[in-house]
Amino acid sequence: MTSPEYSFPVRVYYEDTDAGGVVYYVNYLKFMERTRTEWLRTLGFSQHELAQLNTLFVVHSSQARYHAPARLDDELRVTARISNMKRARLDFEQRVYRSADNTLLCEAQFVIACVSADSFKPKAMPDALQVAFKTV
Repeated sequence: MTSPEYSFPVRVYYEDTDAGGVVYYVNYLKFMERTRTEWLRTLGFSQHELAQLNTLFVVHSSQARYHAPARLDDELRVTARISNMKRARLDFEQRVYRSADNTLLCEAQFVIACVSADSFKPKAMPDALQVAFKTV
């Protein structure tokens, strides 16, 4: 299963940069996390509501490659798409581009596990969420 690409705009703020004036490497991962969360929101699901259903999404593993730096005030476009979905697992491919010139800055793969909030053991995603991801 490969989903369509979801895109979310992010602006680089001073707090995102290091002493050299470029985005600190870990902040790209934060931008990607925001994008996945906002995608859930557009599908009608919030992290808070899922937690109340004893359902959490946690990063099982990630791998990132950095190609070019983003700088203060850059407008970025962060994309996400699901490359594989199982009952308790989502594999994401994500990219960060500079909007002004469409330069690829960073790309990453994430394995996201669906777990029970009380035990942190794997659990199936809610059926409605599985259907929503399949129909985007």
